[in-house]
Amino acid sequence: MAKETLQQKIKRVLGRFTPGRIAIIMLGTAILSFGIHNIHQRTAITEGGIIGLVLLINHWLGVPASIASPLLDAASYALAFKFLGWDFLLSAGIASVSLAGFYRLWECLPPMLPDLTPYPLAAALLGGAFVGIGVGLIVRQGGSSGGDDALALVIHKLTGWKLSRAYLFTDLTVLLASLSYIPVRRIAFSLVTVTVSSLLIDWVKEYTPKNGKTNV
Repeated sequence: MAKETLQQKIKRVLGRFTPGRIAIIMLGTAILSFGIHNIHQRTAITEGGIIGLVLLINHWLGVPASIASPLLDAASYALAFKFLGWDFLLSAGIASVSLAGFYRLWECLPPMLPDLTPYPLAAALLGGAFVGIGVGLIVRQGGSSGGDDALALVIHKLTGWKLSRAYLFTDLTVLLASLSYIPVRRIAFSLVTVTVSSLLIDWVKEYTPKNGKTNV
């Protein structure tokens, strides 16, 4: 059989992007962005991974987030593409565009949840649930919502670890390093939210209905 050309590879991958698959990716980005906008940003509870690494680099090296974030995301996507291929790259592209659109939508609307700032544990648990379910739906369709997901997926593929363990490894590494400038109490609630989100991502990705059909 003749070697498949790049154009043929792209055409074959595009054929797998059904309206249902795209809709689920968009649903995941809607849930994820809703939680981050209405909970994380309002209560100052951070995540680990690339987001936390950007903040860490900015604090100690003075590199602006506008520069560090796209560079780290690009490096993560390049690594993921090497191991996960075109299907991942196109899924991640759809998720990135959809995520930006939903962020813009929520920014144009008033807050849609009560302010949980006085209740940091509740904010950490609920925020982790939104992130876990949203990212889980995206990852289940082979995509990524950012460099965090791309890096965790590569670790998952190379090591055979459960996806939740890969997420926790990257998140905990960054959060522990962040103790160099973030108070322990704030990090503690961040540990809660990344643990909840990591476990939920893994559960959503691997979930199989009782009828055995995997429609999502």
